Amino acid sequence: MLRFIVLVMAIWLSPQLLAEEQVAQEEPRFLSNNVFTYLHGGPGTKYRILGSVEAGRPITFLGEKQDGYSKIRDHKGRTGWVSSKLVTANKTFRVRVTELEAQLKELNTVVSQHDEQTAALTKDIKDKAKRLERELSSQTAKVQQLQKDYDQALVDKNAAVAELKAVKDNQQFTLWREGGIIAGIGALVGIILVYLPRPGRKKSRMF
Repeated sequence: MLRFIVLVMAIWLSPQLLAEEQVAQEEPRFLSNNVFTYLHGGPGTKYRILGSVEAGRPITFLGEKQDGYSKIRDHKGRTGWVSSKLVTANKTFRVRVTELEAQLKELNTVVSQHDEQTAALTKDIKDKAKRLERELSSQTAKVQQLQKDYDQALVDKNAAVAELKAVKDNQQFTLWREGGIIAGIGALVGIILVYLPRPGRKKSRMF
C-alpha cells in the first residue's frame, strides 16, 4: 500500500518537477551583432534550416548545448539550434538602442507634459498679473478721484469758512453802525432838549 502511494505521488509530481527544471533551464540571451544567423533543426549545419534570426534579437536559451550549438527559442516563438558563439548574455547594440529609444520617448513625453504644464502655469500667472494690473489701475483711479473730491471739499470748506467770517463781520459792523446811529440820535435829542426853553412856572395868587 505504501509503495502504491509513493508511486502515485511520484507520477503526480514528475510533470511538475520536469516543468520546473525546464523553466529553470530557460534563460534570456541575445544573438551577437552579426547580420543574421540560421536557425537549424538540430545541433549542426547538417540539420535543415528552419529560418533566420536577425542579429541582436532577444532569444531564450533552453539549457541544452551540443557540438558547439545551443538550443534556443527566438522572438517569434520558433525553437531551434544556433551556434553557441553567437549566443551572449550581454544586451546587444540593437536591444540597447531599442531600450534607449523607449527611454528617450518616455523622456520626451515627460518633457512634453512638463512643457504643457509650464505653459499652462505661465498663462495662468500672466492672466492673474493682468487682472491684478487692471484692478490696481481701477483702484488707483478711485484713489485719484477721492483725492480730487477731498481737495474740492477742502476748497469748498475754506470758501464757506471765509463766507461765514464775512457774514459775521458784516453783522458785527451792522450792529456797530446801528448802535452808533442810535447813540448819535440819543445824543442829538439830549442836546436839543438842553437848549429848548423851559416853560415858566405860574405865580400863585394870594387871596
